[in-house]
Amino acid sequence: MAKRKAKVKARKKTAPKAKAKAKRKTKKAPKPAPPPRASALRARGLAIVSALEQAHPEAHCELDFTNALELLVATILSAQCTDARVNMVTKDLFRRYRRAQDYVAAPTEVFEDEIRSTGFFRNKTKAIKAACASIVEKFGGKVPHTMEGLLQLDGIGRKSANVLLANVYGVPGIVVDTHMLRLSRRMGLTDETDPVKVELALMEILPPETWISLSHRIPWHGRRVCTARKPACDTCAVAHLCPKLL
Repeated sequence: MAKRKAKVKARKKTAPKAKAKAKRKTKKAPKPAPPPRASALRARGLAIVSALEQAHPEAHCELDFTNALELLVATILSAQCTDARVNMVTKDLFRRYRRAQDYVAAPTEVFEDEIRSTGFFRNKTKAIKAACASIVEKFGGKVPHTMEGLLQLDGIGRKSANVLLANVYGVPGIVVDTHMLRLSRRMGLTDETDPVKVELALMEILPPETWISLSHRIPWHGRRVCTARKPACDTCAVAHLCPKLL
C-alpha cells in the first residue's frame, strides 16, 4: 500500500515537469513558412527594373556637373526646381566658384541673387554655404566619398549623399526623390511614406546592381510618362506590372 502511494506521488510530481517539457518543445517547434509575398514582390520589382531599362536605356542624371562639388551644389539647387533650370543657373555659377572655399567666401546677398531663379534661394544659399564650410573645416576642402562622411556635411541628407555616391563614385544607392517616392508607391513596391524607409524597403527587394540605374530611370519615367497629374498608362512600359495605387 505504501509503495502504491509513493508511485502515485511520483506520478503527480513528474506530471507538471512533463507538461513543462511539452510546452518548451512546442515553443521550439519551427514556425510555418511565411506567405510568398516577399518573393513575389521581389520578382515584380525586378520585372519593373527590366521593363524600365528597355523603355529608357538613355536615362542618366540630368544635372550637369564635372566633379563632386558641382554635383553637390546642383543637387541642393534642384530642390523644388527643374533640372533644366538648375543647369541654366550652374552654367555660369560653376565658372565663378571652383572650390568649396569660394562658396564660403561669396557674399550672401550676391550669391542669393545668382541662384534666385531656382526658388527658395535664401535657404539654398544657407545650405550650400554650410555644406561647403563643413567640407573646408572637416575634410580639407575635398568632398567626402562615403555615406558617413557626406552625412557630416551641414545641409546634406541621404538623398543628396546617394546622388553623389552613385554618380561620382559609383557606389550603389537608391535616390529617393519626389519621383521615386511617388512611383514606388504607385507601383506597389512599398507602402512607406518616409524617404529613408522607402530607400530601405527598396534595398531589401532589389539587388545592389540595379540601384543606380533605377535611380536614373524612375525620375526619367516620372517626368515623361508616369506624371503625377495625368499618368500615360496606355503607353507605359510597366503598366502590366503596376497596380496603379496612387
